[in-house]
Amino acid sequence: MLDRAIELSRVDLAPTHDQPSFLRVGIATVLSIGGSLLADALLVVIGTALFPATKGYVHFRFHDYAKLTVIGVIIACVAWPVVTRISSSPRWLFFRLAILVTLVLFAPDLWLLAKGQSPKAVGVLMAMHLAIALVTYNVLVHVAAVRPPRGTSRRKSSDPSAITP
Repeated sequence: MLDRAIELSRVDLAPTHDQPSFLRVGIATVLSIGGSLLADALLVVIGTALFPATKGYVHFRFHDYAKLTVIGVIIACVAWPVVTRISSSPRWLFFRLAILVTLVLFAPDLWLLAKGQSPKAVGVLMAMHLAIALVTYNVLVHVAAVRPPRGTSRRKSSDPSAITP
């Protein structure tokens, strides 16, 4: 059963691609943090404009959401090179992991709802989780993309302008 689960998750420990460079992962991490914090801030502005009663909500303070955002993004940025190392289909696997983690991160939001906090404010928090996932996933898989194996072309070999590393 474990073998079947590993097969379904596309974990094969034998990728043919090269890992993203440390520099690209670092750049992607900085961009992911910046983009996620910007998305969070925009969602707070939009949320409080749409739902004025949420203005002053404790979890909408920058320092409150920023520390959790940075921690989460750093964890995702550390996970990306690990996923690229253990899977021949890292984007496929990382996308599903991002969905799973986002759903798990909804649990504290649901707990806030159960404690009687504003559904509108909690909805904005949930939108922030989605935005962080979208920003981080896209930045990582595009900026810190896996590279074709050395000695292979980046474009189809029939392309006269093909670049070989």
